[in-house]
Amino acid sequence: MRVQDKSIIVTGAAQGIGEGIARRLAQEGARVIVNDLNADLGEKVVAAIRAAGGQASFFRADVTRSADVKALVQAAVDRHGKLDAMVNNAGWTHRNRPALEVSEDEFDKVYAINMKSIYLSTIHAVPAFRANKGGSFINIASTAGVRPRPGLTWYNGSKGAVITTSKSLAAEFGPDNIRVNCINPVFNPDTGLSAEFAGGPVDEERKARFRATIPLGRFSTALDVANAALYLASDEAAFISGVCIEVDGARCV
Repeated sequence: MRVQDKSIIVTGAAQGIGEGIARRLAQEGARVIVNDLNADLGEKVVAAIRAAGGQASFFRADVTRSADVKALVQAAVDRHGKLDAMVNNAGWTHRNRPALEVSEDEFDKVYAINMKSIYLSTIHAVPAFRANKGGSFINIASTAGVRPRPGLTWYNGSKGAVITTSKSLAAEFGPDNIRVNCINPVFNPDTGLSAEFAGGPVDEERKARFRATIPLGRFSTALDVANAALYLASDEAAFISGVCIEVDGARCV
């Protein structure tokens, strides 16, 4: 059990990549707080984890609201006595289209969910980590933040901000034994946002076009990302901080 009895929050964990991360961490012994806005789906994930012998509970919180994130962190401390790691997975994208066609409201939303959430988790989780004499942030960024493509400009920028901010936080909070790392997944056609990323229905033609840019010849899966998160949350990564793990099959363009 690689994360036995570790108290870990996973945001946006009611489905997709977040669900995969929550399940994998619980499988390896973590006590997981499944966070999402969708309580029905979140409770289903909790039920599935418990049915498989894992430990999990649900907490509804909006990661763009300070009071909600504060309450989320406090829930982990109240339920588990501590907080060991926080996986900032919740994310959103505007539809794939020219930069000038993205509305101001969409711009605000993409930065609130993808970037402000990192700010709020830092503000509220760092005191809990300090009380625990250490902790780990795992921020789910994207290959879009390092190798951007046209059509997702403002999303790309938000993920680039996550990456740079994570590296800066790693340097600042290293003396507190707080590690900060990123995971950069490549396109996954099975997530709820895949059509927005692709700019339309994810049909075979679009899949083939995306797949052709991945030398390993397939898309990322929730399990691929979850395995990277498991490593970063474990004591095996005790000296790993300020890095991005590319879970992208060597995506070249």
